[in-house]
Amino acid sequence: MSQTPAPLSTWARNVSPSPTLAVDGKAKALQAAGEDVCGFAAGEPDFDTPDHIKEACIVALRAGKTKYAPTPGIEPLRQAIADRYAAEYGLKVTSGQVVVSPGGKYSCYLAVMATCSPGDEVIIPAPFWVSYPEMVKLAGATPKLVSTDDTTGFKLTPAVLEAAITPKTRLLIINSPSNPTGAVYTRSELEALAAVALKHNLYILSDEMYEHLMYDGVTPTCVATFSKEVEARTMVVAGFSKTYSMTGWRLGTLVAPPPIAKACSELQSQMSSNATTFAQYGALAALKEKEKTKASVHAMLAAFDRRRKFLHAELNQIPGIKCLLAQGAFYLFPNIASFGLKDQDFCTRLLDTEKVAAVPGSAFGAEGYLRLSYATSDEVIQKGVTRLARFCSTLKR
Repeated sequence: MSQTPAPLSTWARNVSPSPTLAVDGKAKALQAAGEDVCGFAAGEPDFDTPDHIKEACIVALRAGKTKYAPTPGIEPLRQAIADRYAAEYGLKVTSGQVVVSPGGKYSCYLAVMATCSPGDEVIIPAPFWVSYPEMVKLAGATPKLVSTDDTTGFKLTPAVLEAAITPKTRLLIINSPSNPTGAVYTRSELEALAAVALKHNLYILSDEMYEHLMYDGVTPTCVATFSKEVEARTMVVAGFSKTYSMTGWRLGTLVAPPPIAKACSELQSQMSSNATTFAQYGALAALKEKEKTKASVHAMLAAFDRRRKFLHAELNQIPGIKCLLAQGAFYLFPNIASFGLKDQDFCTRLLDTEKVAAVPGSAFGAEGYLRLSYATSDEVIQKGVTRLARFCSTLKR
C-alpha cells in the first residue's frame, strides 16, 4: 500500500521564492519565445566584468587554483579587503575579521545565523530587499517589518526604530544605498540609528553592497566606523557583484568583530566549505589593480547616472506617477497608488499588454510602488518608459 509522503520541513514550507527572480524569469521566457520585452526587473549590471578581473581568474585556473580554499577565503584576498576598509574608511580590521562567502546574499544569511536564535526578533525597515525576512525565518527568528514611505525618503527614523524594539529584539538590518529604493542615509542619520541600537544592545547588520554606486557627490558611510562600541556590534556586508559587475561569480564579503567572524566561518565550513577558489583570484585583481578597476567602475557609474536622470524625469512626466530621485544603487521606486490597482495586478497587466517587466513594490513590503532597475540599456529604458506611459494612459485615476 502506498503511503502519503511525509510533509516537507517547516523551513521549506514557509520560505517564499524570490519575486524579483520570478519576474525576471517570466520576462526571459517571453524573450525566448520571441517577444520584445523591456526588462526592468533584474538587479544586475548590464556591463561585462572588466577584462583584467577575468584574466586573473583564467591565470588562476591555469595555475591549478581549483582545489579547496581556506573556509573564510584565501589570505591575500582577505588582507586586501581589510586594507580596503582601512584606506577607504579608516576602519582598522585584521584579515581574521573578514569572511569571503559565495555571494553577498550568503554573507547576510551567515550574519543572521550567527547572531539570531528562535524567539528573537529582527527589525527590518520596509521597503526591504526581498531576502531579509526569509533569512530571518530560516534562522528561526521573527522578522519585524517597520514601514517607511516616499514622504520620508524611505528612511527609518530613530523614534520609529525605538518604538519597534521589544525585549526580544536582537538585530537591526540597515541597507544603504537601498535595494529597492536607491535611498542613501546620511552619516548623521545612521549615527542616530546606531545610537538607538547601542542603547538597546542590538546587533547591526549593515548591508553596504551598493556602497560604490552613488551619485550627486554623495559619499558612502561605513556604520562600523562610528565608535568602538558600535564596531563591536556591527557586521558589514559588501561584495563584488554590483560594483564590478561580477554577479555570477558569487563573491560576498563580511567584516565583523572576531567572535562573529569566527562563528560565520564555522557555519560556512559546514554549509558551503568555501567560495569558489579561482573566482577569488579575480576578486583580488579587482582590489589590487586599482587604476584599471577605477576606470571600469567610473564608466559604468557614468552610464547609470545618465540613465537614472533620464528615467526619473520621464516617470514624473507620466500623469499619476510620482518618483523620488535615488542617490544610490541602480533602482527607482515610483509611486503608482493613484491608479487604484494593486501593484501586483499593475505589473501583471503591464507585462501582458506592453511587455514591460517591473517588480511590484509589495514584493519589498511596500504596496503601491514599482521597482524599476536602470541597469539595462538606454534603448530599453527609452522604449520601456514609452510603453509604461501608454499603459498608464489607459488606466482610470
